Amino acid sequence: MNPPEGFAEFVAARGTSLLRTAYLACGSQDEAEDVLQSALERACRNWHRLREDIAPEPYVRKIIVNLAISRGRRRAILRMIPTHSPPDRAVPAADVELRQVLMDGLRTLPPRQRAVVVLRYWEDMTESQTAQVLGCSVGTVKSQASKALVRLRALLGEEVTGLVGS
Repeated sequence: MNPPEGFAEFVAARGTSLLRTAYLACGSQDEAEDVLQSALERACRNWHRLREDIAPEPYVRKIIVNLAISRGRRRAILRMIPTHSPPDRAVPAADVELRQVLMDGLRTLPPRQRAVVVLRYWEDMTESQTAQVLGCSVGTVKSQASKALVRLRALLGEEVTGLVGS
């Protein structure tokens, strides 16, 4: 398929500038090239929509920025999904029992408290990061964590102490 009239000339004239924009939006040369290629492909498909009085460069720049933002969000989500490797050695039976007791205790917590405990202590996020993920204030994270830990200690205190000591 041949590119629409004027598209090849546009890419030849503005390609370097658009690549610079993509690089600044992505922070990586390889990713910038991928984003620019995707943006130009989308622009080519919609080139017929642009009238002679509309400059195509702002249109393509907007596509570049939107693609860079989407890729950044996908990367952030993928970083949140744990990808654990199996342990190198067998887990002692007491650890398996302790984990089951802790999981049972977590299930008794309200959803928000459970989310705070998991993000803060299992995922090792800061209070600020946890607040950002949950869309709440740092104070809310602190109070929910405190309430959750009090409840877990009350529920699991003797049971957990007995497993850890054996």
